[in-house]
Amino acid sequence: MAALTWLLIPLFAAVGAAIWASWAARNRTTGDIAELAGYSRFREAMEKSHAGTEPV
Repeated sequence: MAALTWLLIPLFAAVGAAIWASWAARNRTTGDIAELAGYSRFREAMEKSHAGTEPV
C-alpha cells in the first residue's frame, strides 16, 4: 500500500500540472480591446490632472 501511495503523488502532480498548463495556455485575447481602451482613458486622466501643475 505504501508503494501505491508513492506512485499516486507523481500522478496527482502530473494531473495538477496538466490543469495548470491548460489554464495558462487559454485564449486571453478577447479582453485586450477593452483593456487598451481603459488604459487610454487612464492616460488621458493622468495628463489632465498634471496639465496645470509645475514640476517641483
